[in-house]
Amino acid sequence: MGIIEQSQPASDIAAIMAEIGIRARAAAAALARTGSGQRDHALSRSAALIEERTAEILIANGRDMAAAQSRGLSRAMLDRLRLDEDRVRSMAAGVREIVALPDPVGQVMAEWTRPNGLLIQRVRVPLGVIGIIYESRPNVTADAGALCLKSGNAVILRGGSESFHSSHAIHACLVAALLDSGLPGDAIQMVPTTDREAVGYLLGRMSDSVDVVVPRGGRSLIERVQRDARVPVIGHLEGVCHVYVDGAADLEMAKQIVLNSKMRRTGICGAAETLLVDRACADTHLAPLLEALIDAGCEVRGDAAACAADARVVEASEEDWGSEYLEAVISVRVVAGLDEAIDHITRYGSGHTESIVTDDEDAAGTFLRDVDSAIVLHNASTQFADGGEFGMGAEIGISTGRIHARGPVGAEQLTSFKYRVRGSGQTRPG
Repeated sequence: MGIIEQSQPASDIAAIMAEIGIRARAAAAALARTGSGQRDHALSRSAALIEERTAEILIANGRDMAAAQSRGLSRAMLDRLRLDEDRVRSMAAGVREIVALPDPVGQVMAEWTRPNGLLIQRVRVPLGVIGIIYESRPNVTADAGALCLKSGNAVILRGGSESFHSSHAIHACLVAALLDSGLPGDAIQMVPTTDREAVGYLLGRMSDSVDVVVPRGGRSLIERVQRDARVPVIGHLEGVCHVYVDGAADLEMAKQIVLNSKMRRTGICGAAETLLVDRACADTHLAPLLEALIDAGCEVRGDAAACAADARVVEASEEDWGSEYLEAVISVRVVAGLDEAIDHITRYGSGHTESIVTDDEDAAGTFLRDVDSAIVLHNASTQFADGGEFGMGAEIGISTGRIHARGPVGAEQLTSFKYRVRGSGQTRPG
């Protein structure tokens, strides 16, 4: 199916999407009959082709970057969109890491024998057809396609208009690798148009073809998917992540963790957006932490205590405490200990990722137990909220839901299970 950049009549979009859905369902059935060796061969070939076609991918990305700059996209969005040779190599390396993962399909999760002799096994199986809707990150094309293939799922990718050309160049590598490996090219499909009607059709009229939708992007995208989807959704609304510096925190460690959590990459969902400082160490820790952030180029919006500690701090509003900035901006508040820190996170957080910095093991244990977020860390940066850092090879996103998948969504999280029961002629008494 060719690439269609311009808007199409609704009837044409419906026909295009219906055909994609039919092909995806057939490809999912074919994948269910394949072994891990064949799927891994396709993944290895995908990584090789991504590297071989680096120049083509960068040319396509250049077209996207030029268009994005002319539209005045934010620095965070431009950073997400931009590719260079290192990022393309990292993309290929991520696919190879997925190859090295155990095949989740067919894994026996549990088994037991009943008194009547029936052997019951709970076995991992693919979800089926997954729809993935994402915005400006072209690397998601490779990550999502590879993770779905690893887990035996067919996938329909709908990238953002910002990354349209980049994503299609990467997608071409994946399809070529599938065909080279004797697998259906329809196992990884990409919606060929930027028309927003295609998203509406995918969410509302493809329940017969699509088993689950995974959105990855900003708040408006996630809200739309959660509102309009007629199939289950795996995703998170936003990443309002916190670092709490406890009274028993080592100052130098706290500075390094806070700076990395906020400034390593400000535009990712695992970037810290709020710093909480224990009043017990505010006299010694607050000013150095503020100075380190500001010297690194971060705008600080703080409470009265933070403003008093450094004149460069801007007074925070109530809105700041629940904001996902995705920029070099952070809110800072001094709290009266661990309980108040947890209360603040519960009130303003999004259930994504939180970190405590402390040498007090009891305080750390309480934080890890009582903070109800998908990822909680002790003495580590929030930027470790990433499937690759968890040893999953890559991720489609971070799920903040409580049903099915939570935290990084990797290959294993893209499976369901069925019960396999073996008997020797047993019948159930009347």
